[in-house]
Amino acid sequence: MEAIIRPTAEAAADLAARIIARELRANPHLVLGLATGRTMETVYSRLVRIHREEKLDFSLCRTFNLDEYVGLPGSDRHSYRHYMNHHLFLQVNIDLRNTHLPDGMAANLEAECERYERLISKFGGINLQLLGIGRTGHLGFNEPLSALRSRTRVKALSPITLAQNAPLFQEPAQMPRRAITMGVGTILECQRCLLLATGAEKADIVAKAVEGPITSMISATALQLHSRCTVVVDEAAAARLQEADYYRWIFENEPEWEAFR
Repeated sequence: MEAIIRPTAEAAADLAARIIARELRANPHLVLGLATGRTMETVYSRLVRIHREEKLDFSLCRTFNLDEYVGLPGSDRHSYRHYMNHHLFLQVNIDLRNTHLPDGMAANLEAECERYERLISKFGGINLQLLGIGRTGHLGFNEPLSALRSRTRVKALSPITLAQNAPLFQEPAQMPRRAITMGVGTILECQRCLLLATGAEKADIVAKAVEGPITSMISATALQLHSRCTVVVDEAAAARLQEADYYRWIFENEPEWEAFR
């Protein structure tokens, strides 16, 4: 794992978008794992701008999202399918048939989870997985006590997650209590992981995820086991990192980041 600290939330999101753009240019057939949430909106707006201004081509790539609410059709504006269409898919030249999310309306949810795993495998696995981190330290909806080898499955949402996401619904009581999520094990099989976290409210959990012990209580700590994971944070989210000065040095001195400086 490596941590990169940028001065502002906008600069952190811009770096994440430019990493994705570089990977897509290097491999037009990229299999891209995607995340949702307010943190990602700036990333997607940057990618749309790069597409329009620099002709970034999405036509041959395929995408797999981390999760989807159980019980919401893709037409529901609270669904993650609607989120992705609105913030990215309908604004770039991607074929919607190549964009994949779990089906939260599936009659057999267990079979849907198995289908999603098979589909990821069919296309050779995910090359680059974009991740956010919840306040409980979850990746996707891998809530506390998620097994580190878990696969795509249905998870009950924790009270903290419900409280965090409920304001996004006009009637918070109507927020689904379950979601389909990629498992921690599924995420760890991606070739590269890119986690973005911004804001002071993420400082405690970022420090635990990056520098704390590996535990199923905080699924993001499993990324310490990944052979190629980059964590991009702003100064506010980096406030409790003990080795922050070292992480800043990495970005300013390592050749890998020269093109982004």
